[in-house]
Amino acid sequence: TINFSLEKYIQAFFDKIANSISQYKFLKEEQKRKIKLEEIDRETKEKIELEKQKQREEALKLKLKESALREEIKIEKQRTKDIKLFLRKEQAILRIEQAEKQKQFLQQLKLEKQIEKFRIREVKELEKLEKISLQEKRDDYAGLQQRIEKLKEKYRIIRDQKIRERVEALGVKIRGDEDRETLLRKEKEYTIARQKIEFALESFYRSASSLVFQLNKRHITRHMSILRCIDRRFETGEIFVKWDESEDEDWLLLIYIKNNSPDEGIVIEDKTNPEKNVSHEFKNNEIFKASDMMVDSLTQLIGRKRSKAD
Repeated sequence: TINFSLEKYIQAFFDKIANSISQYKFLKEEQKRKIKLEEIDRETKEKIELEKQKQREEALKLKLKESALREEIKIEKQRTKDIKLFLRKEQAILRIEQAEKQKQFLQQLKLEKQIEKFRIREVKELEKLEKISLQEKRDDYAGLQQRIEKLKEKYRIIRDQKIRERVEALGVKIRGDEDRETLLRKEKEYTIARQKIEFALESFYRSASSLVFQLNKRHITRHMSILRCIDRRFETGEIFVKWDESEDEDWLLLIYIKNNSPDEGIVIEDKTNPEKNVSHEFKNNEIFKASDMMVDSLTQLIGRKRSKAD
């Protein structure tokens, strides 16, 4: 009986130890599981917070971009307004200059009329000399008449040669056998045609040139190519705007006289938008309308370039 009790005591002792070990293992496993759950919970919360932070950052970026876009639209409107105002001031100056050119042109015509009066006076004086000589020396009339005719011919040749040189200097083609009236007519026709072309395209050239200057100065970024306004009025009758590094044929705006006739108006071809090439026609006096069109096209082009860069 004593042995049985001892054995029972020993068994209870070891059972107690075994239970303690099992409980320890259980508690340890439970602690590990709890730590794992806390870690998972912490990681989940961190992921959620990180996602929220990312969403807040994206929302802030979107808000900043929307604000920048609104500001850019506002700046573009002001830029367009300022440039149009500037071009209108330029046109006012141009009108004064054209009025002065017209005044000079009329003055030239006036001087030509005065010169013609001197030519007429020369003829009359020679005729008068002829009459006086005829009255005083009737016996030498034939010789005198011949000398007077030679004098007339001398002055005629001198004057015709000067007219011919002047007409050739203008670039007018002549055959060589034209008389004075034909040469003077050609000179007058050329002068009038040149005056029409100059007046028809001058304001459009000034407008395009001023616009390019303003855009390069204020709105072209240092990472963009500058714009160029090329004047080919007297070579090809054209004006065009292009990027500095582009070939001439890769123009953005091309300005020329319709059918080479100033009376038919001005054509502006617009390739600033690769998706929509358009052609506009304007009357000679519609410079402000044409300026507005060029301002809109080029500022929108620059806006697209700047947006891509951003």
